Amino acid sequence: MDFDFAGITPHLPAFVQGAFVTLGVSIPGALLGIVVGLVLVAGQRAPIAPVRWASSTYVSFIRGTPLLVQIFFVYYALPGLFGFNIPAYFAGVLALCLNSGAFVTEILRAGLSSLPLGQWDAAKSVGLSRYKTWRFVILPQLFYRILPPLTNEFTMVVKATPLLSVITVVEITRTAQHVMNETFRPVEAFVVAAIFYFVMLFSLSRATRKLETWAEAYRA
Repeated sequence: MDFDFAGITPHLPAFVQGAFVTLGVSIPGALLGIVVGLVLVAGQRAPIAPVRWASSTYVSFIRGTPLLVQIFFVYYALPGLFGFNIPAYFAGVLALCLNSGAFVTEILRAGLSSLPLGQWDAAKSVGLSRYKTWRFVILPQLFYRILPPLTNEFTMVVKATPLLSVITVVEITRTAQHVMNETFRPVEAFVVAAIFYFVMLFSLSRATRKLETWAEAYRA
């Protein structure tokens, strides 16, 4: 088999645009997933039993069902249930954040379990309210501890974006499919797509290491 990337070169701008779409769904999806995770972990620690049950059930359900099914549900079923259409882009972001939120919940729960219980008692003894305890004592330590697994979760969100091609979100994988159909060069098209994914995720890894170094220096 011969490799010829000459026919792929004119389509590089389309791959760049697809990369921006990939980042455009994965970044808000991951950030909103953190918000969902914070809400769910707070729900799991709530004094009201139905709230704890609902939060735990949601996490178990999302973690126990395929993301592809969740994407189809958000894009096809929700409009039928509520009577309004959801554009593919927003459906993709919503599906990613709802899915990521369940996994972030477990990351946060594990991080909270690793904190000494004396932190809560010490904050209470100096008169800090529950909000200030979370804001100034718990969250700074928590996010430092969970930064590596949180970064890994963001990586998984980026890797999950090709599934959005099934609802016509034109990210990198969908772009590679279009280029393959036009050039009849599937190997070259998906090699280029893989290179784009690698560059994005490698850059994320390097940025995370610098962030961890900065956090360690800040703590010191």
